[in-house]
Amino acid sequence: MERPDRLLVVDDVSDNIHLVRAILAEENYLILEARNGQQALEMIPRELPDLILLDVMMPGMDGYEVTRRVRAMENIPFIPILLITAYDQPSAVRGLDLGADEFIRKPVEADELVARVRSLLRLKHSIAERDRIEKQRQDFVYRLTHDLRTPLVAADKMLELLQEGVLGEIPPSVKEALAVMSRSNRDLLEMVNKLLDIYRYESGSKTLNMQPIDLGELLEQVISSLHPIAFSKQIDLTVQLPPRSPVIYGDRLELMRVFNNIIGNALKFTDKGSVEVRVEVQEGETVVAVQDTGPGISPQEQKLLFQRFQQGKHHKQGSGLGLYLSHYIVSAHGGKITVQSTPGSGSCFSIHLPHAHTPSLVRNSAG
Repeated sequence: MERPDRLLVVDDVSDNIHLVRAILAEENYLILEARNGQQALEMIPRELPDLILLDVMMPGMDGYEVTRRVRAMENIPFIPILLITAYDQPSAVRGLDLGADEFIRKPVEADELVARVRSLLRLKHSIAERDRIEKQRQDFVYRLTHDLRTPLVAADKMLELLQEGVLGEIPPSVKEALAVMSRSNRDLLEMVNKLLDIYRYESGSKTLNMQPIDLGELLEQVISSLHPIAFSKQIDLTVQLPPRSPVIYGDRLELMRVFNNIIGNALKFTDKGSVEVRVEVQEGETVVAVQDTGPGISPQEQKLLFQRFQQGKHHKQGSGLGLYLSHYIVSAHGGKITVQSTPGSGSCFSIHLPHAHTPSLVRNSAG
């Protein structure tokens, strides 16, 4: 049997709670009680009610403050809040602005209370069902990509052995075909790996190896690996570091993925001119700005840049996962990625990272 819906009634007046119980007696709800705001806040994470019926006028902590604190709670599912108020319209609007979902005025009419409770419970269940379907979809993508990764890795190794002639000499035409197959297989493997990491970040199961990092050294390593691409396209790739290289606190490999993606994208979409990487130490954060002379990005496309599978209209667009994953990585480090771009005038992606909290030696980038 399905469990009955759990309603938390918060009111400092016992008669008001008894009245709500009497009105809802035939609805087969499980009624929980809290006599003040603090008690309610302690019960909510433990009991996870399906709906909160909250009196506005309470001593100590009123219903507005309870609403604000409930909406600030993390790691709990969505819980509708029905405010019960004797106040006027502006006061009800204040409660809705703070995160309440509905309000009802005193004296409470039985039919109206029952209807509003039913309506908010339908909202609760529809959102819960949506979240359940989304979780199933994420789990399916994870299982699918996880299962795909094993044969892709095996195929990559076998293609590498074939290209090296381990299984015998092969003609040039076949070697060229194997090279194309190998590149395609690695592109697919990279997409699978990104999907797996995106799942881990979305589910909160990704573990970061946080440590002090010399940002200048890390960027120089990334720039060095990308120089062949810049050279082949005759693009100037430069980096400007402050006199003393800043230290950031983060996961070296994950941040390297971010810089490889952002700088690599700048090179990919720039056909002539330059890509400049600038490091600026600002109050409370270090900013890595990547400026290119590419075609630029329209305001409409900028709004979609960090969404999963969102591709621009450029003919060189990839899977749409790189910026989405980079956004998650930087957010997990307490930072953010911003973009400024004008079509025809290039783009500037800025990675904002907080300063290191752990003391460490810094390297003089000039030496």
